[in-house]
Formats: sequence, C-alpha cells, structure tokens
Amino acid sequence: MRILGLDIGQKRIGVALSDPLSITAQGLTVIVYETMVEALDRLADLCREYDVSQIVIGLPLHLSGSQGEAAEKVKRFATALRERTGLPVEFVDERLTTRAAERTLIAANVKRRARKEIRDMLAAVLILESFLNRSSG
Repeated sequence: MRILGLDIGQKRIGVALSDPLSITAQGLTVIVYETMVEALDRLADLCREYDVSQIVIGLPLHLSGSQGEAAEKVKRFATALRERTGLPVEFVDERLTTRAAERTLIAANVKRRARKEIRDMLAAVLILESFLNRSSG
C-alpha cells in the first residue's frame, strides 16, 4: 500500500512516495504546472504508475492554527484530486515544513538554485513522514 505525499504550491507540487509497506518516505518529483487540470492529470498518472492507495496533502495553516486562503485553495485542489483518482485524501498540518526543508538544504550546503528545485519535494517528504509517524504511533 503506497501513499503519495504532496506539498501543493501555486505553480509547483512537491511529490513524495512511501515504500510498499508504508514505512518510509522518498522524494519522487516536483510537478511544475500552469493549470489545475494539468496537475491533476500528472498526479493521477503517478497514482496509477505506483499503485497508490492513499494521498496525504500538507494543509498550510497559519501559525495560530487557523485556516486562510491558501488552506482553502489546497482543500479545493484535494477535492478535485479525490474525484479524479477515487483515492482517499487526508491532510497533515504542514506549518513550517517548507522552512524546515530550506534549513536542511542550507545545512547541507546546497546552492540556492538547486535548493529551489528540490525544496518542494523535500517538504512533501516531511509531510508524508509526519503522516507515517502519526499512523504507526
């Protein structure tokens, strides 16, 4: 049972995938998109290709825990993805995951241009790891 983890942004989606036993998370790709339909098609293809049984999406909450416009956009995207794939979708609080990913990359001396390329994917890994840890504990 593989689980797909997503960090959804305005133009980019970081994608992570669990191993078949849903124990670990690995970065898979970053999808750069212009339209929601384009992003949904790419994600549906990945779900089929990797035999995904569930999707976990980072929900961008304010530091106070309240939901803003970004969270509403992610929820609308999640609804469309659920309808497109027929797979269950769950949310994970993603506060600070992008910052944590950035700090990790800086600590590893990754150059700025390269950081931009993999930050979203690493954030998706952190989101999926958070879900896997919560589910196993």
